[in-house]
Amino acid sequence: MQTEIIKVTGMTCSGCSSVVITTLKTLNGVLDVNVTLSKSKVVIQYDESLTSPDQLKFVVKEAGYGIDPSIT
Repeated sequence: MQTEIIKVTGMTCSGCSSVVITTLKTLNGVLDVNVTLSKSKVVIQYDESLTSPDQLKFVVKEAGYGIDPSIT
């Protein structure tokens, strides 16, 4: 199991975080998703044999949100 932390731009409310969580959980291999809305961070636990960080970021972008490359 791997952990990926993504800083998501455009996530402004609990509805947004719900969309991001639901979208990520559609990927095969995603085991858990936690959002910290105040920091715009998403922590994803996933099986690296079934998905990748690039796929995680791709579905977040497809849902209409951006990815901030800084994780501070």
